[in-house]
Amino acid sequence: MDAYKVLLGEILIQRKKITRSQLEEALKTQRQQGGFIGETLVKLGFVEEREVVAALVIQCGLPYIAVNKYAIDPQVTQLIPKEVACKERVIALDRIGDILSVVMVNPLNEEKKNYLEALTKCRIAAFISSSTAIQEAIVRHYGGLQ
Repeated sequence: MDAYKVLLGEILIQRKKITRSQLEEALKTQRQQGGFIGETLVKLGFVEEREVVAALVIQCGLPYIAVNKYAIDPQVTQLIPKEVACKERVIALDRIGDILSVVMVNPLNEEKKNYLEALTKCRIAAFISSSTAIQEAIVRHYGGLQ
């Protein structure tokens, strides 16, 4: 897939946010513990979450939404059940006709988008945001994480 021509770690190195040795250590940790490389880099304290999100925007070519500054209609939020929003780290933002705008940690995950389309009966327009911002929006709009 073209979106992944430049790997996330390489983007962070090019932007001088991490070193090659930090990336190698994070990749080793990721192989042992699983998860996304960006999350691993943040857990290890090598980079801040906002830098990972900026690199993902560059990598994916998808727009970033500051979900904490977005006014979300509660009826739109309810299109995705709380359990799904918490588990999948997604939140619905807006609906126009049969197109549902959704903020996701990984908007290139086609399997997740297909699942949300089947669940909501809408086509999904995916946007990217940080995991922290999405979790905060879930707490604000659903009343807490599960």
